Amino acid sequence: MLDSKRQLTLLATGLLVFAGSALVQAGGQQPEPMAAAQQSSDTQAFEVPAGTRVLLSLRSAIHTKTAKPGDGVYLSSNFPVVVNDRVVIPTGVYVQGVIDDVVRPGRVKGRAAVHMHFTSMIFPNGTVVNIPGEVSGLPGSNGPSVQKEGKIQQSSGKGKDAGTVARTTVSGATLGTIGGAVAGRPGMGAGIGSMGGAAVGLGSILFSRGDDVVLNAGQAVEMVLERPLTITEANLNGSRTVGNATAFPSPRPIARPRLVPLSPTGPVQ
Repeated sequence: MLDSKRQLTLLATGLLVFAGSALVQAGGQQPEPMAAAQQSSDTQAFEVPAGTRVLLSLRSAIHTKTAKPGDGVYLSSNFPVVVNDRVVIPTGVYVQGVIDDVVRPGRVKGRAAVHMHFTSMIFPNGTVVNIPGEVSGLPGSNGPSVQKEGKIQQSSGKGKDAGTVARTTVSGATLGTIGGAVAGRPGMGAGIGSMGGAAVGLGSILFSRGDDVVLNAGQAVEMVLERPLTITEANLNGSRTVGNATAFPSPRPIARPRLVPLSPTGPVQ
């Protein structure tokens, strides 16, 4: 009987020692295979080459009359960017930038301009990536244009100024002809009226500023990457890719409270 009890005691002690050793070793063990695979997948990286162009859309307007250096610029991507058959910049990604310099239009010369660059990209799952990007184009713009990367300048107003002088010259000649006809000298009246109208047109140009740069919300903006951009799978988790397009999970609908009709004596059951 005593030997049986001693054997049971030794067996129990051995089991306790083995369990304690297993617990100590568990602290230094590698992650489970599934967790390790998930971690490896999240760290998978994609490199977007330098020179890649990304089509964006302004979400807030920019006006050189009110803008100042340091102001934020807010945009979102309009078209997905694909690397190795994988969408790495989906549509709807937020892009943030900053205004570096603002030039107001002059009265005699000097066109309005705004210089800005992009700073960060915010993915739908909340991860942020710093981006080395500049403005390279304004697709569809009929006024401002990109003179060099990052600098947006208003178009020249020479054609408009010439039109102003021409209109005032014609108006002055017409009035001068009428006045000269009354005095019996229509030719001289036309000449004097033309010179007076031209002077009025030039004066209006000299005392008025040129056009400001105005970029309304929704304006297409093309960004070019100055250096390679690295995006990991962790940035893209939370979205599902369908072909070359990306669809993001819709938020759950909010349950509306049930309306209970009331009666003079209280709620109707």
